[in-house]
Amino acid sequence: MTEINHHLLPEIIALAKRAGDEIMTIYNTDFSIKTKDDSSPVTVADELAEKIILDAFASDIQSDIPVISEEAAAAGTLPILTRNTFWLVDPLDGTKEFINKNGEFTVNIALIMDGTPVLGVVHSPALNITHWGWSGGAYKQSGDYSPVKISCRSVPECGITAVVSRSHRGPDIDDFLNDFTVSDEISAGSSLKFCTVAEGKADLYPRLGRTMEWDTGAGHAVLRAAGGRVMTVDGTDLKYGKTGFENPHFVAASNAIDYAK
Repeated sequence: MTEINHHLLPEIIALAKRAGDEIMTIYNTDFSIKTKDDSSPVTVADELAEKIILDAFASDIQSDIPVISEEAAAAGTLPILTRNTFWLVDPLDGTKEFINKNGEFTVNIALIMDGTPVLGVVHSPALNITHWGWSGGAYKQSGDYSPVKISCRSVPECGITAVVSRSHRGPDIDDFLNDFTVSDEISAGSSLKFCTVAEGKADLYPRLGRTMEWDTGAGHAVLRAAGGRVMTVDGTDLKYGKTGFENPHFVAASNAIDYAK
């Protein structure tokens, strides 16, 4: 695993940035929006970014590990998994944020081994920020500046900061947060919510709605490397490679918080 990390991490970071560059060529145009069978939106940016990533895995990146990607899954063209190691790709996480042009969308690439995300890259092309995490720790890079190591923080005495979904906030989140002393709340889109906890800017991110594994794998890896956890609401670790790749409700948080319900 360490060998895979050392060998492929720089390539995966560069690939996420390259896909992000393609996304940004479309961002400020009058792009069209389609609706998938599950009623979620998709744009040409999703499709072109995925093509860049899948083409790179097929040719440039020396890896025989299968790739599970969102738009390929929607088209019914997923590879058959014969082992418990695979890549998870969401070429444009936060399509609604992309459509609303608020900048809070990401390119997500994660490596899953034995049901656990062991490497993840979350690139935010509009913000020009990249997060990544692996066995060597979690890092954040702004533009071309040197990466800085990030980690979850201790729980503040005044109470936690909760980060919630900008596009998927419901009354069930209020009910969940009533069990905590919440001093502040941040709204964010895409996998940036995981990264906000990983950076120590927030302490808890509950998601009590439908998500897929490609939505969460990369952010989960970053948070895990920064000293956090992602667990189901009954307190078990969120695992990957599930039938249908659909997640149950989950909570992402610093290891310092006891949040099992």
